[in-house]
Amino acid sequence: MLSPLDDYPIHQIPEPVRFVETSDRNFYDRYYFNAYSRTDDIFLVMGMGQYPNLSTTDAFVAVRQGDRQQVVRASTELGVDRSDTKVGPFEVEVIEGLRSLRMRCGPNEGGIELDLVWNGTTPPVLEPRHFYRNHARVASNTMRLTQTGAWTGELRIGADTFTVDPQTWTGTRDRSWGIRAVGEAEPRGIRDALPAPGFFWLYSPMQFDDFAILTILHEDRNGARVLEEAVRVWPEETGRDPEPLGHPIHEIEFVEGTRTPARARLTFTDPDGNSLPVNVEPLLPLYVALGCGYGNDHDWRHGMYQGKNVVQYRSYDLTDPEVQARSRGVTDYAARFELEDGSTGYGLFEFTILGPYEPYGFGSRSR
Repeated sequence: MLSPLDDYPIHQIPEPVRFVETSDRNFYDRYYFNAYSRTDDIFLVMGMGQYPNLSTTDAFVAVRQGDRQQVVRASTELGVDRSDTKVGPFEVEVIEGLRSLRMRCGPNEGGIELDLVWNGTTPPVLEPRHFYRNHARVASNTMRLTQTGAWTGELRIGADTFTVDPQTWTGTRDRSWGIRAVGEAEPRGIRDALPAPGFFWLYSPMQFDDFAILTILHEDRNGARVLEEAVRVWPEETGRDPEPLGHPIHEIEFVEGTRTPARARLTFTDPDGNSLPVNVEPLLPLYVALGCGYGNDHDWRHGMYQGKNVVQYRSYDLTDPEVQARSRGVTDYAARFELEDGSTGYGLFEFTILGPYEPYGFGSRSR
């Protein structure tokens, strides 16, 4: 099980690099990227993951345009060399660690091809460890770095070709690793006999002209914080350290009768005690629970064994009620953000409420 990485002084445990410290089946190691053109016309989300204890690796790209979401996805067996980031037509290349990466998707039956270079506009931020238990079982024990940036390259969707210019095409990316639910569904056991724990999730990296704001929140059914962080990050050339923004407060207005956010207001507190409110306008949702491996598809989940060199294409009509029902879960919104002084930024508003959540009056059976 030796690999080229074993020739580098990077070991953390007394094993070859191919093996991780825990035998938990749910250990994973992932890339996530998104790209948007500051409009509500098109939104891309891309990802690639390795699951060492399931011996699988997979990748996807999802494109939202109008009422259609298209997904190209690939899966294969994970070999010895964990530095090999090729899966079907996909490849991630680290050009310069923590600064520049390249995402490719070659020819495929869906006709979605891309060759995009991502460059960070702010330094990456390492979030606090995300740890929680669900009825005694460790459901999450993860670390993640987050970074804002801009894209250069070319994107093809069917007969249309887009020149991706960093002046208009921005985005965020993250790298996360650790333990969270992956692979084939496990038996639920006692979880079916106990009350649903409830899950509120808000993850929002936003990019303004002079800085970025990164915030992440996980709350239980009563609104108690499991994880929180809010930080302002300045471009590296300013020499300024990241600035903590206190205990973020969220005020979310929902589309009537749903859990879909119509608009939101996030309020931060700067180190001098001044309030820093940000108004959020979701522009275009992309349903990562639909076709991308984030939970709702019985036949395709992150780390689920598909065989060798499997590539699939899926297209979803988002006006179809059946598709709408399957799309419920974590949703990534390309969003516009506005400060009180009128400054406008763009970024990601990732949001979901699953199960009961008392602060907004949602019961376990609420839509």
